[in-house]
Amino acid sequence: MINKLVEKIQKMDAPVVVGLDPTMKNIPDYIIKKAIEEYGETLEAAAEAVWEYNKGIVDAIYDIVPAVKPQIAMYEQFGLEGLKAFKKTVDYCKSKDMVVIGDVKRGDIGSTSESYAIAHLGRVTVGSKRIAAFDEDFATVNPYLGTDGIKPFVDVCREEKKGIFVLVKTSNPSSGEFQDRLIDGKPLYEIVGEKVNEWGSDCMGNDYSYVGAVVGATYPEQGELLRKVMPKAYILVPGYGAQGGKGSDLAHFFNKDGLGAIVNSSRGIIAAFKQEKYAKFGAEHYAEASRQAALDMIEDINSARK
Repeated sequence: MINKLVEKIQKMDAPVVVGLDPTMKNIPDYIIKKAIEEYGETLEAAAEAVWEYNKGIVDAIYDIVPAVKPQIAMYEQFGLEGLKAFKKTVDYCKSKDMVVIGDVKRGDIGSTSESYAIAHLGRVTVGSKRIAAFDEDFATVNPYLGTDGIKPFVDVCREEKKGIFVLVKTSNPSSGEFQDRLIDGKPLYEIVGEKVNEWGSDCMGNDYSYVGAVVGATYPEQGELLRKVMPKAYILVPGYGAQGGKGSDLAHFFNKDGLGAIVNSSRGIIAAFKQEKYAKFGAEHYAEASRQAALDMIEDINSARK
């Protein structure tokens, strides 16, 4: 799947991923009203609104954006109905030939980690059949439990030709409380980056590993260092746009081939119609606003990496 991601980025000339992180406050009122008229004031109505909102955005961007990243917590808050909307979103994006990165941040050990890996990337055995559950192409993984927590994911990735993005240096302001701590003279994020490089060394696509890393756009200096530490790891870069990251910060996240990183924007794309710059589209045309915001982001990122 890493090969497909790289190929789509090259074909579209768009190293970007759109985070499908819906919240009720960002869904246009007319979508919510329609869902409530059909399902009442229920979790089912909320999930239906989320699904319709997502579908509109995907229909507007699938031909210009190679990948999406649905954050599962935004769906879990609506219970089982929300998880159904998550699955419908994953399946619909894949039907549009988009690469799906499940932002699930799972991390445990032994059979628990294996079960998480199977749920999101693999197949579960039911009688004589092996069935995919959520079936994303990539998943985000927390490395805090060490190799015991990562190896089950790598094993499933190798079997299914899928991938993971390991949290290395996250974009949030307090990430340094742990990730910047010095251990034997090195910050913890650098040590984790070295492990990512190790974990991915025998799990390779054509040019890049199935094992990638998450490094926030809000920390460009750390990104430059980690790019050198993990030369074969694709870097998923959150923190662009709403969190303050800019295209000009990101040149060092990419390798000399112009590849090696994919930059995420969530609110900046999916809620673009609420920004002054795109207000002319209005709520009724929120998807068109998202498309224009995605085009502007692609231009900004490409100006930095080229």
